[in-house]
Amino acid sequence: MKLSSPKTLFFALTLVVNTAFAQEKAETSEAKPINIEKQLKGFDDYANKLLKDWNCPGIGVGVVYKGKLVFAKGYGYRDYGKKLPVTPNTLFQIASNTKLFTAVSAGMLVDDGKLSWDKPIKNDVPTLNFYNNDLNNTVTLQDMLGHRTGISRHDMVWFKSNITGKQIFDKIKYLEPSAPLRTKFLYNNLLFSTIGQIISQKSGKSYEAFVHENILNPLQMTTSTFEEAAMRKTGDFVVPYNEKRDSDILYEIPIYFDGEGLNPAGGLMSNINDISHWLMALMNDGKYNGKQVIPSDVLKATLEPGLSLPNSPKYNEILNANYGLARMSVPYRGHLLLMHGGDLNGIHSQISMMPKDNIGVVVFVIGDQSAVLYNTITSNVYERLLGLSQTPWSERLLKDHIDAKKADKEARSKATNSQIPNTKPSHPIADYLGDFSNEPYGTITISQKDKDLQFKLNNLILPLHHYHYDRFDTDNDENLGQYSINYRTNPQGDIDGFTISLDEGEVFFNKKVDANFSNPQKLKIYEGKYESAGTIVTVALKNDQLTISIPGQPDYQLVPYKENEFKLKEFSDIKVVFKLENGKVTSVTQVSSTGEFELKKKE
Repeated sequence: MKLSSPKTLFFALTLVVNTAFAQEKAETSEAKPINIEKQLKGFDDYANKLLKDWNCPGIGVGVVYKGKLVFAKGYGYRDYGKKLPVTPNTLFQIASNTKLFTAVSAGMLVDDGKLSWDKPIKNDVPTLNFYNNDLNNTVTLQDMLGHRTGISRHDMVWFKSNITGKQIFDKIKYLEPSAPLRTKFLYNNLLFSTIGQIISQKSGKSYEAFVHENILNPLQMTTSTFEEAAMRKTGDFVVPYNEKRDSDILYEIPIYFDGEGLNPAGGLMSNINDISHWLMALMNDGKYNGKQVIPSDVLKATLEPGLSLPNSPKYNEILNANYGLARMSVPYRGHLLLMHGGDLNGIHSQISMMPKDNIGVVVFVIGDQSAVLYNTITSNVYERLLGLSQTPWSERLLKDHIDAKKADKEARSKATNSQIPNTKPSHPIADYLGDFSNEPYGTITISQKDKDLQFKLNNLILPLHHYHYDRFDTDNDENLGQYSINYRTNPQGDIDGFTISLDEGEVFFNKKVDANFSNPQKLKIYEGKYESAGTIVTVALKNDQLTISIPGQPDYQLVPYKENEFKLKEFSDIKVVFKLENGKVTSVTQVSSTGEFELKKKE
């Protein structure tokens, strides 16, 4: 997962290319053995130069060759403040590199006959519901693992929350697709979380227990863990440091941990030594120490071509990217390269292999400013080992980074250019406060804090300031980003919600009313028949929702609004007001732009 901006959250993808190109003749033949020490001569100087050029706190690099870990080394610091070095045992959050563990786990259940790759997943998991029946009847496990459902990220559903896997599973039905099925690659962490829940349902044990029992333990990945406490107990783990956006100052940021619900998408922590065992198995048809840990057919399934990714508009070395199931393929200079990246704030990883050359590489990088180094280092290691000329990736990408940093600073200097001066909110400040809800995102709370307002979504809390008219903006935090909310006034003149840009689009949050107004026991007092000029309407509770029935018209749902006041769900400009005397309802009045129409309650 990568938090490059609050509106573009992702477990990062990396360089990929269509496996069809994998048959191209390699520039060097694997028949000739590789002298690791000779080929990596000068790499230490190269890595240390990267630390300096990119203001990078620390890097970890591991190389597996012909089934053995032949190189494992740290550069710089795992804790820059305390000057503690990166070691082959330093635990990094591998973020989206967890996804292949999830795909393999699901594949094991396919092998057991409990799931199917290419039949509708709902056939195997009836309780899973998508946004519509078209998706229910067609989405497969392969679609979910290959990010080809047409459902986009919606990462703010889980960001800085304590959301559980079951809660995510239940929210999938609210995620409207933004592209037709199997037409566009749209990365989705929530669907991987959902697969974790499915693994738990089908195996009868937690997702984490399944992965430990079937993968980590057989591969002797003894330090790898999903638990923060276990990570801290080792004493050798990463403390992330980022570069200030307008300077070269490094500062510590909190280690980010998602709720357990995101573990299947990116919750595993591991190190060079442990990941080398994973690479050995992946490169040896699923075998480790002579034992078949991962079924061979499962590994083959993860490599089946899915959807191609867009090509870089600037660099031509890597073209025609293709994503399989939780990993990608690219013919890098004539050699088949399989890879995936993983990103969290301040911590970045890439796990890759050239299976036909018997080489695997793991790279860990600390610092968002130097995240792209996992691509740079990965390419450089392979080029050195294969005797290829070294592509100047660092020089190219460093120029891009410096240009982007300059452009970002210039853009922020113009942030208030569109602000209209000397405007005021249309309502008293108290009207803008309260809880505002949306499915699937949950609740945003706007509260008063000292002389200002405060914005809270899950555990994301930021100051909120008036911008102009009924627009309010949070501070532009360099880690958490900025949010702009635009309040809406309903036809009755009240603030009834706001629009905010989250993830890939605008989302509307309704202002929540007092929960007592929706209490079915309270709503029962409004039931009955009401009459005016020979017309009789009926108010009744149906599935705990209050409805009004008018002869010759469809039933209308009455949405609680204020004490004894409701709005018609279908018509925002109409409200219904009940009149009470001595605790009993005596009449109901329809209020709209055309007037007020009162109907007396029939005894």
